[in-house]
Amino acid sequence: MIIIIAMESYEENFINERPDGLCKMCGKCCRTAINRKYTYKELRLMAFKGNEYAKEFLKIFIPYKSLEEAQSAAPDVVEKILEELNENEILREEVTFYKCKYLLDNNMCSIYEERPSICVHYPQNAWTITPPGCGYETWSYMKQEEYKEKVRKAKEEYLELQLMKRKTKDEIVLKKISSVENKINNTIHKFSEYGSSNW
Repeated sequence: MIIIIAMESYEENFINERPDGLCKMCGKCCRTAINRKYTYKELRLMAFKGNEYAKEFLKIFIPYKSLEEAQSAAPDVVEKILEELNENEILREEVTFYKCKYLLDNNMCSIYEERPSICVHYPQNAWTITPPGCGYETWSYMKQEEYKEKVRKAKEEYLELQLMKRKTKDEIVLKKISSVENKINNTIHKFSEYGSSNW
């Protein structure tokens, strides 16, 4: 059986599977957000050019002036984020921490009923860095392991396909094998930002 993970719908599936009621309302994810894919400068340029994601992100999050300011807001969260980013060879100088301008002192959201999808869908995927003690922390870790196992099995099947290729000269079979190999490679590649080459 060939395992192909449809990455186009990976985050959508993750969000649909995510259980409700795990949020402990600590406010740490709102107080110390980051964007792993884009710098603050890139987000501003994207928003200026009309990118909806960037506009939504910058509509609610404002950058801290310094790393020290972010650390004073939630030192344990900042430390966890920096440790995890360091494992992925992202330098602390490249990280901008943000805070939500709608978070109240009691950790409640002042725009909860109208909050944007970034907030509604937090955490967006299994590799979203959650604050220490977050209700989603364990569940996200379990989902990471589930996806890693699927990718490992896909890699094993890829090796089996390599053996099959050596045993046949049939062009139709070789074409089918090549098609499945491409799907497996795409699956592995789509998880590459999370380290799938090492799983």
